[in-house]
Amino acid sequence: MKSLTSTTRLLLIISAVFGLTACGSDSDSSDNNNAADTDIPQTETPDNNSDKDTDTTPGTEEPAFEKLIVGLLPDTQGGSDASGQDHVAMIPMEKVLDHQLAAGVDIVIPVGDLTDAGSELEWQEWTSVAEKYRDQGIEFLPVMGNHEQSYAYTHNWIEAMRPFIPEDAVHMAGYEWVNYYVIRENVLIFGLAYYNLPIAIHWIENAVEENKGKFDHIVVASHDGLIGAKYGLTIEHIVEGAKDDDWVYSVADEIREYFSEHDVIYVQGHEHQYQRSLIARDTMLNTYPSGSTPSGGNYRMNVYTQIMSGNASYKGYEFRFGERELVQAIVSQKNATSGHGSDHYDVNSSLLTFDNDRVDYASYFAEHTAQSNNADQDFTPEWHLMDKFSRTKNRCETLVYPSSVPDGTRSVMVLQTSYDTDICLADDGSYAQLASGSNDTFNRTDSRTRDLEFTPGFSRAETMNDMIRLAYQWLFQVHESWSPNLNSEVRVMPNADEDNVMDVPEVTVDLKEHVTLSWTKATANTASDILIISGTQNQTGIYQGDYGEAKDIEADTGVTTLNEDNDSVAKPAVVLPASATQSWDISDAVADAYGVKFFAPAGLSADNAILAHRTAAGWEALGSAQCVVNGLWNDSYTATAPVRDAACDSETIVGYDSDANQWWAVLTADEELALISL
Repeated sequence: MKSLTSTTRLLLIISAVFGLTACGSDSDSSDNNNAADTDIPQTETPDNNSDKDTDTTPGTEEPAFEKLIVGLLPDTQGGSDASGQDHVAMIPMEKVLDHQLAAGVDIVIPVGDLTDAGSELEWQEWTSVAEKYRDQGIEFLPVMGNHEQSYAYTHNWIEAMRPFIPEDAVHMAGYEWVNYYVIRENVLIFGLAYYNLPIAIHWIENAVEENKGKFDHIVVASHDGLIGAKYGLTIEHIVEGAKDDDWVYSVADEIREYFSEHDVIYVQGHEHQYQRSLIARDTMLNTYPSGSTPSGGNYRMNVYTQIMSGNASYKGYEFRFGERELVQAIVSQKNATSGHGSDHYDVNSSLLTFDNDRVDYASYFAEHTAQSNNADQDFTPEWHLMDKFSRTKNRCETLVYPSSVPDGTRSVMVLQTSYDTDICLADDGSYAQLASGSNDTFNRTDSRTRDLEFTPGFSRAETMNDMIRLAYQWLFQVHESWSPNLNSEVRVMPNADEDNVMDVPEVTVDLKEHVTLSWTKATANTASDILIISGTQNQTGIYQGDYGEAKDIEADTGVTTLNEDNDSVAKPAVVLPASATQSWDISDAVADAYGVKFFAPAGLSADNAILAHRTAAGWEALGSAQCVVNGLWNDSYTATAPVRDAACDSETIVGYDSDANQWWAVLTADEELALISL
């Protein structure tokens, strides 16, 4: 319940400020307690426990829950040898589990396709690796992939996985050992088999209701999802689906709505590439940035997070069909196929760290060229951080689109390319917002051309118009001046040679930033609640082709598409800021400069507090007192620094507006901010 002082202050500021856009920031910092003793790369984001802060108010003893670290193990099928015997990719599997063991994971979720053909030897290989880590205290929550479902009998799966699926797991009736859930600390985790999400959604809803009050976070893990990088349930069973086959069609909207409402983190395998995206409850162009209201407090965007966990096998897939921009916004994308210009595979290890109200995510990759389990294929992984976020349930958020939005594009409400947000409220009366700065450092990726077919009388689509309609109703954004498609003005078209084939042409996708502003409670080391800004430094200006081949965003144009006049067009090359590293490793990434305003709660001012940020050494003032600029914030400061003493040139630009009791700063990284006592 916000105090009267807080609400009054909010109403006053709203009356004084005009034209605010909505709030956002996708923060993140991973918390690897053992990182100093391992080869896990360190990021510039500080250790969350660096000064023993916990998620408690000053004076309380212990947080309500222990920290829980969940690792994601991607597909591990290894292909067949010269004799035709299938194998598990034991070498990449061990590399991932070594990495996660060193990070202190409590749980590993193998996201399906553990094996290639479900043979007895493969089960022996997989369990022999997993048992070594289980015996060191890691709990496994395996889910069934299409390679288990298609090549192994149910009793084989149960026999191999029974020792790993926890005894206290709650199983879905009729799908025992296939769909189940557990609660660990304050996290509710569902495991679902391939193609089982539509079957299980009502069971999930009932389980959430039955366990209300026992958890704060929901993770749903399955092998595939509604929206894929290769395919996905929506393409396979709606757009290209069979007539009157409604098992996906009837619940797809319900799934997106329910997952968005409950802030679900959805994790999957199947795609042999890494991708993080937002999936919209409605459509992306009707998904507005979030902020706050005086009566309701902070609210989130109508989206959920989808994570494709990457690869731990000896094969990789190209990026097919591109972004499903009607309902999807891609935030991170990386694939490596060891072919078509790509000279390696990736092995991926991702970590979700839940600490009471907070979740920190970090995803790593290592390149390799292994093709089999032969001893000469072994490799020492060089792990690099490639994606991250940090956030709490109490947050505001926005999508910041790349500044490559074409000139002349109508000012559609959500196509925001600057770091401007609505105000976001803390429980102690503090509030904050981002102001100014342009998203000029962004990643780019290509897809390839693919086609979809229909068969009259059998398919849902009876005609080419039907198929085009379904594609635009479920996947792709129709291009109009009031609803521009930033990927291509012509997203689908009839195939020139076959009457029942629709082409989805290749496109070049510029990735978006999911920026979040989150609040967590004050600690004994802060005088105010803590603001977590996340999502500003996840992209570095790197460009890859559809098979993962390297391209240069500053020299190479995007793939050729058609505009609505049937003219050939291509996205132009980009001039990046000098700070862009053009590296997949984001541990030293520099964000585009943006402004933040931090409004103090009652009782705090420049007389007794100063704006600080969390560092590896603890809470430190963001700038020295003698370098704080006295005066109003100006949006030009993200491009041109205010006049300061020359001795302050190396310091972060920090200011204080005494009339508004507001600190402000120009930042070039995700940060955790709070006021500390003088």
